Amino acid sequence: MNAIRRGLGNAVVQAFLVVIGLVWMTPLAGLFLSSLRSAEDTAKGGWWTVFASPGQLSFDNYAALLKNSGMTQAFWNTVLISVPTTVLVVAVAALAGYAFAWLDFPGREAIFLLVVALLVVPVQIGLLPVAKLFGQLGLFGTIPGVVLFHVAYGLPFAVFLLRNYFAEMPKEMLEAARMDGGSEWRIFTRLVLPVGRPAIASLAIFQFLWVWNDMLVALLFADSSSQPLTVELQSQIRQFGSNIDVLAPGAFLSLVVPVVVFFAFQRHFVQGVMAGSVK
Repeated sequence: MNAIRRGLGNAVVQAFLVVIGLVWMTPLAGLFLSSLRSAEDTAKGGWWTVFASPGQLSFDNYAALLKNSGMTQAFWNTVLISVPTTVLVVAVAALAGYAFAWLDFPGREAIFLLVVALLVVPVQIGLLPVAKLFGQLGLFGTIPGVVLFHVAYGLPFAVFLLRNYFAEMPKEMLEAARMDGGSEWRIFTRLVLPVGRPAIASLAIFQFLWVWNDMLVALLFADSSSQPLTVELQSQIRQFGSNIDVLAPGAFLSLVVPVVVFFAFQRHFVQGVMAGSVK
């Protein structure tokens, strides 16, 4: 009897999760189907009409998207902003997190408290001062300027997260490595990084998604030649009635890349969340 109850309970939970998954995926599926329809078909009815008239679907919109220099350039700008930002934030935060967790140096606690204090500083406060500074340095309106801003504002949380994760590692494990003659760099690369991979992967996912979907920073710091996909889509929306055939596939492309990245690192992300809950 208990086995039957457990089986029914698991079936109900699984059915509920399937329903939630389908609801969550519906906007993505709708956007994808819309991206395969012509502007004329879109004006006549919603995307669900394709189930009655599958002949509406074609990849002509994506061919037009590839010929749209503004959208393609914006896509590569987004890649050039998101990937270096994520790599830099993860690399610097891992080094700083290890130093704050296991190295003794003057002012360690005070500096870490300063890093934690920076978490409460809203990004909007630094927009105008940093824009003025970037203008003086010649970085305003450039991709390196946008990357540098994202790195600066992403590091406090990243350092805080990795430092707390690294600090939970067994002290005896690191001491044994030092007794065996391992240098700090060797311990960091051969021991700490592999053990901290779930937390690092989780941080990389969050950082990539935040930068990829950002529009506020890019809207202020990027010019027309360096603006990412979010800004280009926002400008395309102004002409929604005449360019839906380009806007829909561009929006789907902007949405599907973060989804692919998340599912690619899903295993590491779940491990990081579970490890954090246990600790």
